[in-house]
Amino acid sequence: MAKAVKKRDLPVKTCATCGRPFTWRKKWAKVWDEVRYCSERCRRERSEKR
Repeated sequence: MAKAVKKRDLPVKTCATCGRPFTWRKKWAKVWDEVRYCSERCRRERSEKR
Protein backbone atom coordinates (compact mmCIF):
# COMPACT_ATOMS: atom_id res chain seq x y z
CA MET A 1 0.00 0.00 0.00
CA ALA A 2 1.09 3.55 -0.68
CA LYS A 3 2.00 5.81 2.19
CA ALA A 4 -0.65 8.29 3.23
CA VAL A 5 0.07 11.98 2.76
CA LYS A 6 -0.15 14.02 5.93
CA LYS A 7 -2.53 16.97 5.85
CA ARG A 8 0.27 19.39 6.70
CA ASP A 9 2.05 18.33 3.49
CA LEU A 10 -0.87 19.17 1.18
CA PRO A 11 -0.87 22.38 -0.90
CA VAL A 12 -2.58 25.41 0.64
CA LYS A 13 -4.32 28.41 -0.95
CA THR A 14 -6.03 31.51 0.46
CA CYS A 15 -9.74 32.03 -0.24
CA ALA A 16 -10.49 35.02 -2.49
CA THR A 17 -13.58 35.94 -0.43
CA CYS A 18 -12.87 35.32 3.25
CA GLY A 19 -9.07 35.27 3.19
CA ARG A 20 -8.80 32.03 5.16
CA PRO A 21 -6.31 29.34 4.13
CA PHE A 22 -7.70 26.08 2.79
CA THR A 23 -6.00 22.84 1.79
CA TRP A 24 -6.15 20.67 -1.30
CA ARG A 25 -9.05 18.21 -1.55
CA LYS A 26 -9.17 15.07 -3.65
CA LYS A 27 -12.25 16.30 -5.55
CA TRP A 28 -10.17 19.31 -6.69
CA ALA A 29 -7.28 17.18 -8.00
CA LYS A 30 -7.88 17.93 -11.69
CA VAL A 31 -8.81 21.60 -11.27
CA TRP A 32 -6.59 22.74 -8.38
CA ASP A 33 -5.15 25.62 -10.43
CA GLU A 34 -8.66 27.00 -11.00
CA VAL A 35 -9.93 26.72 -7.40
CA ARG A 36 -10.26 30.19 -5.79
CA TYR A 37 -12.80 29.75 -2.99
CA CYS A 38 -12.75 27.57 0.12
CA SER A 39 -16.46 26.75 -0.03
CA GLU A 40 -19.63 27.05 -2.07
CA ARG A 41 -20.80 29.77 0.32
CA CYS A 42 -17.76 31.94 -0.41
CA ARG A 43 -18.17 31.39 -4.15
CA ARG A 44 -21.83 32.52 -3.97
CA GLU A 45 -21.04 35.54 -1.81
CA ARG A 46 -18.34 36.67 -4.22
CA SER A 47 -20.67 36.55 -7.24
CA GLU A 48 -23.39 38.48 -5.36
CA LYS A 49 -21.02 41.37 -4.63
CA ARG A 50 -20.32 41.97 -8.32
